[in-house]
Amino acid sequence: MTTRYIFITGGVVSSLGKGIAAASLGAILESRGLKVSLLKLDPYLNLDPGTMSPYQHGEVFVTEDGAETDLDLGHYERFVRAKMTRNNNFTAGQIYARVLRKERRGDYLGGTVQVIPHVTDEIKQAIVKGADDADIALVEIGGTVGDMESLPFLEAIRQLRIELGNQQTLFIHLTWVPYIGTAGEIKTKPTQHSTKELGSFGIQADMLICRSEKELPEHAREKIALYTNVGAGVISLPDVDNIYRVPLLLHEQGLDEMVLKRFGLNYPPADLKAWEEVVAAQKNPTAEVKVGMVGKYMGLADSYKSLSEALIHAGIKTHTYVNIVYIDAEALEQHGTKLLEPLDAILVPGGFGKRGIDGKIMAAQYARENNVPYLGICLGMQTALIEFARHVGLKAAHSTEFDDQTPYPVVALVTEWVTPEGRREKRDKDSDLGGTMRLGGQTCCLVEGSKARTLYGKDSVIERHRHRYEVNDQLLPKLEENGLIVSGRSADGNLVEMIELKDHSWFIGCQFHPEFTSNPRDGHPLFVSFVEAARSQHAQTLHADKVIST
Repeated sequence: MTTRYIFITGGVVSSLGKGIAAASLGAILESRGLKVSLLKLDPYLNLDPGTMSPYQHGEVFVTEDGAETDLDLGHYERFVRAKMTRNNNFTAGQIYARVLRKERRGDYLGGTVQVIPHVTDEIKQAIVKGADDADIALVEIGGTVGDMESLPFLEAIRQLRIELGNQQTLFIHLTWVPYIGTAGEIKTKPTQHSTKELGSFGIQADMLICRSEKELPEHAREKIALYTNVGAGVISLPDVDNIYRVPLLLHEQGLDEMVLKRFGLNYPPADLKAWEEVVAAQKNPTAEVKVGMVGKYMGLADSYKSLSEALIHAGIKTHTYVNIVYIDAEALEQHGTKLLEPLDAILVPGGFGKRGIDGKIMAAQYARENNVPYLGICLGMQTALIEFARHVGLKAAHSTEFDDQTPYPVVALVTEWVTPEGRREKRDKDSDLGGTMRLGGQTCCLVEGSKARTLYGKDSVIERHRHRYEVNDQLLPKLEENGLIVSGRSADGNLVEMIELKDHSWFIGCQFHPEFTSNPRDGHPLFVSFVEAARSQHAQTLHADKVIST
């Protein structure tokens, strides 16, 4: 079947939710039986977001094939069943790098290399490759119309419209319609100007998705349609308290029907029952728990986006309102563990760098000593291991990432504990940080009789990784003698993937990132079990409080 392309652009301001809109439309189309693919085109010059600060860019989402990608790919996988790959996200940096490699090889036969046609041709090829023979490919252009760095991408999709024709391409422009409280009016001018700006690059929007605080009244839609030449294709997308309602809102307004009509396609009606159930479950919880997330990127919610969503998904599956309490690890170092006392469970996420590491170790110690459910992910598992090693007598235990002189490197680069000469090797200051990690889907073999084996319900799982440092196998015997359980190992048996504590109600660490494979319809076994443990902890605390009060 011929692939149809939906190009989604944004205007007025950024962060309006192009990714959510694209993913939601993809979910509706998928529910009608179409094979969909979603692509994110980022105009920045970084090769990928792998070395970018979470404060600037939010989290780095890792695909199963090991690509470090934009966080919007996480939204895509949470809304559709298709798995994203490295071909579903590319940056201007990657495009220019490819063009320059070709120029160095002489592929252009000595010609002058220019943005048009060489860069735009490379972009078009990447779009077609990312579509992967889907029935419909939804292509999100990062940034906003008018950004200088976005111009080659806009030119490329303009050319694709000419090459493929109206029956194979569709332009959806997402804009902001502000409500001016002092005037008590909705203002459509920003949307009009944004659509006009898009037109100046040779692209006429076919449909508009208008973001606003409230649902757009009919007169506002008619005005926007009149001044932007989109006819009936004005979709209102007001603020919602649950992003998983968005597919339902878009479907209620007939967006999927408009798309299929435009492409001349006839497919069965959308079946959104699963999304209705998700929304209903989140709206009607039967209990509330407080889960403390102890990290160092607490300034922006996007820094731990997949983690937060995975906890929400577990709440949906268990009919629990998960109140996520973000705790700065450095605040623990300054104020002590009183910040942890109101919590029903503690989660320490992954991360890099020494800042806040002592606070994370304190969180693991508090959870161990007070029998509070604990989930340590990547660095969170390593900090739990460091704390336990110190507890059982290895007083100066640490990771060589933070102390390369530690006598007990319970966590280290593999070369540091596999070969004696590698123990004190230093990483070359001039070597690259990007692309030097264990990335993507890896098989984890689960130990029979372990909690991990029970909650997954299978012998092995594939989970996604993003880390450099590993558990030092040579120091494990001392820890295992004192109650540490290695409940998961890599397929070759050489690397530790999961740990548990023998004498604890729920204490699990994993070297991988299970949040990347969680979605609202299915949840994830680790997070579901973690939230169930938090509910039990909450119930026990309530019971204890009642006993004390009587």
